Amino acid sequence: MPLTPGLERGKRLIRVVVVAAALASRAGLKVLLEADEQVEILGDAATLLDASRYAPSADVFVVLAGGSAPLAWEALDLAHAPLPGVLLLADDPEQARPLASMGLSGWGLLPTNCTEDELLTTLYAVDLGLVTGAAELLNPLVNSPKISNGGNDLLVTLTDREREVLVLLSEGLANKQISQHLEISEHTVKFHISSIYTKLGVSNRAEAVRQGIQLGLIML
Repeated sequence: MPLTPGLERGKRLIRVVVVAAALASRAGLKVLLEADEQVEILGDAATLLDASRYAPSADVFVVLAGGSAPLAWEALDLAHAPLPGVLLLADDPEQARPLASMGLSGWGLLPTNCTEDELLTTLYAVDLGLVTGAAELLNPLVNSPKISNGGNDLLVTLTDREREVLVLLSEGLANKQISQHLEISEHTVKFHISSIYTKLGVSNRAEAVRQGIQLGLIML
């Protein structure tokens, strides 16, 4: 299955844990996910508590919400850092609200009736460390620009200032030059750059610029 442009990866497997109350639901999700040769099902569980033992080795938890009962996100062991990404399938966006403050490597939110293409595309984005998913579900939770990639709408939570810093990084400006251009302190510039790295799932300027170009945050 072709992936959204800009979200293609190398051959590293994405280690996934499937969490759903019903055995049939877990089986169905595993079949869809395993259709992608770069997905490895690390395990599955009926609850987040049962699934938490996989946290140190997992890249992404795919969680199917059941009903309106709140999910026990606290079951994920906070001693394991960084926490894996989480892709939540839910029709109530409020069930995803705790994800933004959990220190996850990335997270996504899709409706329970999402397509196989949406599921796999969003899984790849979450593995990259992005906040992404269906706009109609994420809009109540985050105030972010919508970015179109190959006909799929993703949300990346860069603030206006972070996008300005990212563009200046792409122009090769040093921290001091960015601070002068934006009339902010160098300490604040460093804070924004660190936040950009975290949100884009990168570790240096070159990777941040490349990811920004791929996601349409930087226009050449």
